[in-house]
Amino acid sequence: MSHIAITLQASAEQADLLVAQLSDAGYEGFEEQTDQLIAYIPEADFEEVLLQSILLPYGITYTKETIQQTNWNAVWESNFEPVQVDGFCGIRAGFHPPFTPAPTYEIVITPKMSFGTGHHATTSSMIRLMQHLSFEGKKVFDFGTGTGILAILADKMGAAKTDAIDYDEWAVNNTLENIQTNYTQHTTVWQADNLDAVTDTYDIILANINLNVLLRFMNDMRRLMAPDGILLLSGIMPSDEQQILASAVPAGFVLLDKIEKDNWLALKLKASGKE
Repeated sequence: MSHIAITLQASAEQADLLVAQLSDAGYEGFEEQTDQLIAYIPEADFEEVLLQSILLPYGITYTKETIQQTNWNAVWESNFEPVQVDGFCGIRAGFHPPFTPAPTYEIVITPKMSFGTGHHATTSSMIRLMQHLSFEGKKVFDFGTGTGILAILADKMGAAKTDAIDYDEWAVNNTLENIQTNYTQHTTVWQADNLDAVTDTYDIILANINLNVLLRFMNDMRRLMAPDGILLLSGIMPSDEQQILASAVPAGFVLLDKIEKDNWLALKLKASGKE
């Protein structure tokens, strides 16, 4: 599957806004560099008119490049750098040396185009929220797993079972590869774009997606929660908080904590009053 790489000259503030809008438009991976944003989308899903309409209010021009699937390793290996989150979780590629000193948990991934390498504020904030939860013996569901980082971390933190889904075949295959690389034995991943076939209940649900998907599936996520279950979600901006809570509270969630980083928001919620 070929992808289109769109390169935009954008400030950090503009990049934050554009990532949210482009995610909603089907863009699956992003690289944020100094005054530049590169967005990736499957070639079959690329709509030039839609892209132009998104960029028009910003007065931003763009260049585009078609990248064949076989070139993804070279593209990502040339840009991917190791990242640590508070000395708690380190994420690196197999061609990087181990961290020194070693973090509490180390995850080795193949840095392909799947979203979620730990560099983006949404992923690192989810990891920070996970840091203060007990996963020992818990059942976990990772909704929109991307590279599988959060599912793998939950497994390493002692989860008894971690189920993960993503709508993108590339992401699922990347997650399967990363599961094998990290020797995680309690994580299962499959391809799905909804929660209709998921009938199990979970102690912790991880959902690092985007505003529209979170709103659409809020009631379904509540349906999957065990009593007193915890929902961690991100992929939203601070300005989206009230809209998310307007959906989450009637569904039966209460807000416990939140983290804001680089104009992105991550929330910790608890299922309340579930029989």
